[in-house]
Amino acid sequence: MLSHNKIAEGLARAGYIAEGELATAISLMQLLKRPLLLEGEAGVGKTAVAKALADVHETELIRLQCYEGLDQSAALYEWNYQRQLLAIQAHQGRDAAAVEEQIFSEKYLLERPLLAAIRRKKPPVLLIDEIDRADEEFEAFLLELLSDFQVSIPEFGTVAATTIPHVVLTSNGTRELSDALRRRCLYHYVDYPDVDREARIIMARINGAGTSLALQIARMVESIRKEDLRKVPGVAETLDWAAALVGLDISDMHDNPEAIHATLMCLLKTREDKSRFTREVTERLLGRVA
Repeated sequence: MLSHNKIAEGLARAGYIAEGELATAISLMQLLKRPLLLEGEAGVGKTAVAKALADVHETELIRLQCYEGLDQSAALYEWNYQRQLLAIQAHQGRDAAAVEEQIFSEKYLLERPLLAAIRRKKPPVLLIDEIDRADEEFEAFLLELLSDFQVSIPEFGTVAATTIPHVVLTSNGTRELSDALRRRCLYHYVDYPDVDREARIIMARINGAGTSLALQIARMVESIRKEDLRKVPGVAETLDWAAALVGLDISDMHDNPEAIHATLMCLLKTREDKSRFTREVTERLLGRVA
């Protein structure tokens, strides 16, 4: 198990600048072998935690993207029906029981993310992304799987976990998750980073972004987030904007206010928000940036 400091250092090497409580939560999830539920607004970097954690452990990242109507066949396993049909046709006239035993074998089993995650020899990072978008029925099924780390396939038998994956669940809070799921997981709320941490994230992820420019970008984004916006820009948008400014050879935001205003399209993602940000608004916020 990696210590709190080792986790923080490893995440930083992978380009993720974690605050102290998150590093502690990850350390505890490994110690207790419990799933970690990360909740927060869209764009704060929840998914990136799992990607960085896979880099830290030098292991595979297996991602299950949740959506309304997600069922077990898409998340767990299904049979290769086309190959099964061809096999049945090729073995017509043979013993039916023998044919059935053959077509419901490993050869015809298609792994989906959950089954794949428990059958790896080296524990992968299993990312169950946006669990709040899935139905409550799927959440109940997932809870059972994460409790036992085994699954029963009627035609195949019980498949027990070869290794226990590092499980990270994310939620944007679009619906309330069950108490049972929350009790099963360790919990951490991921908020927007403060100015200093966002500047460090920019410098870690964007080549050519110096300390001065990174701080200016982080301060400007902090001010923009305080405006009455329909969609608040996340860290991913901040990085896009930083990459754009570096690409335009801007080292000081005050040197080219027109370019600053023009490139706000990297941050503003709705028509209403873009209409709100006139040149006057941009100049007002830019005036607060040292």
